[in-house]
Amino acid sequence: MSRRKGLSHEEKRQKMMELFYERKDFFQLKELEKIAPKEKGVISQAVKDIVQSLVDDAMVDTDKIGTCVYFWAFPSKALSTRKRKLDDLNSRLEDTTKKLKTSHSKLEQAMLVYDKHGQAMDYNL
Repeated sequence: MSRRKGLSHEEKRQKMMELFYERKDFFQLKELEKIAPKEKGVISQAVKDIVQSLVDDAMVDTDKIGTCVYFWAFPSKALSTRKRKLDDLNSRLEDTTKKLKTSHSKLEQAMLVYDKHGQAMDYNL
């Protein structure tokens, strides 16, 4: 008699994101608690915590309209967020590469040492 192993926290987060991306709609928490167990296998008791962790990580947007709280996430936002992060990382890489080259050239200059006869000796790295 084997029991089915439950999903890990990260797997539940991924399943919830799939739900948002597939539906491309906004939901109230009650709706998510009904839909997630049927479509993605995420137990209804865990939905609130999972959605809140996604909101905290800015992967899911939320807004309170009147007395209702709505949640949504669209693939286009995720794509633009990834592009922005990639651009930021590329610019940081370029800056770091420039600093490395500058440091390397300064180090090479510092390694020039004069021997006893006044001739410069180059100690290559």
